[in-house]
Amino acid sequence: MEMDDDLPMDTSRDVFYFTDGALAYAGHYLHAEDNPAHTHTFVEIAFVIGGKGTHHYAAGRRPLQPGDVMLLRPGVWHGYEDCAELELYNCCFSAELLRRELAWTREDPLLGYLLWSGPYSAPGRGALALRLDTAAFRECLAHLEALTALRHCPLEQYRGDVLGRLSLLLSSLGRVAQGNSALPGGADRLHPAVGRAIRMLEADIARHWSLTSLADELHLAPGYLVRVFKAATGLPPMAYLAQVRAEQAAVLLLHSDEPITGIGRAVGWSDQNYFARRFKAHYGLNATTYRTRFATRTAHLHIGFGGHADLAGAAAMQPEDASN
Repeated sequence: MEMDDDLPMDTSRDVFYFTDGALAYAGHYLHAEDNPAHTHTFVEIAFVIGGKGTHHYAAGRRPLQPGDVMLLRPGVWHGYEDCAELELYNCCFSAELLRRELAWTREDPLLGYLLWSGPYSAPGRGALALRLDTAAFRECLAHLEALTALRHCPLEQYRGDVLGRLSLLLSSLGRVAQGNSALPGGADRLHPAVGRAIRMLEADIARHWSLTSLADELHLAPGYLVRVFKAATGLPPMAYLAQVRAEQAAVLLLHSDEPITGIGRAVGWSDQNYFARRFKAHYGLNATTYRTRFATRTAHLHIGFGGHADLAGAAAMQPEDASN
């Protein structure tokens, strides 16, 4: 696999993640050979710009060609098979950024579906596949090139530029997602109770939530809450919570030594049999297999002078031609 010489990711590792100071990056990857399954704790959006291959992830296998896009939430495992000069333009940004600066996207009809409810909905298992037409593809490439150029700028001076360009890229993809899949309910504005419910669930995932207790907190009838929540997200409240819990469990499995029983309790699944079933339903692997397979080696990302990113504890990377 070849990539830009200063791109901060190395997908030859089993698991890799952003460390303090990292924000968002875009750059090229060239897969001349198959790339084994791996995972990460950031959001990855892969744009196919050349060649062909097969994307293998928990939801199955999908043939790839130029114009295809794969969005993967943190914790999702995936790999590339049958690669024939498969060229990708990747955009990656941290989970912290998603939950902090981009928290508003949860309540935006377009971006809420693109980044949150779309990947969470079955059968995505944390991933969302899109197909771009020529115009949308060119629009996204322009934003990707701008993000790539910003990699060479000091983050403390260009943070707003990075966030602005990333938002433009996500908006372009959100419009495609709306056309491809139709947003649940077709509403232009999120019901206020839905946004509040999402914030409450995510702020305390270990709590013993039930539909009744959540509805009581919101002073709504349970049936009405289910209707407005599902209309906005495509999922009932408790199914949405299950996806959030599975994702957090994956992060803990990768980056802590906590016993699996403790992780289940930490995310609100104290019954280990139930935890095992729910985690496997989301990732296609049980928690023990997931940890054993992906938590063995890590590549750490940190930011150096001028905003450049370096890898520590990872094999050296082979750059693409400097003209790319």
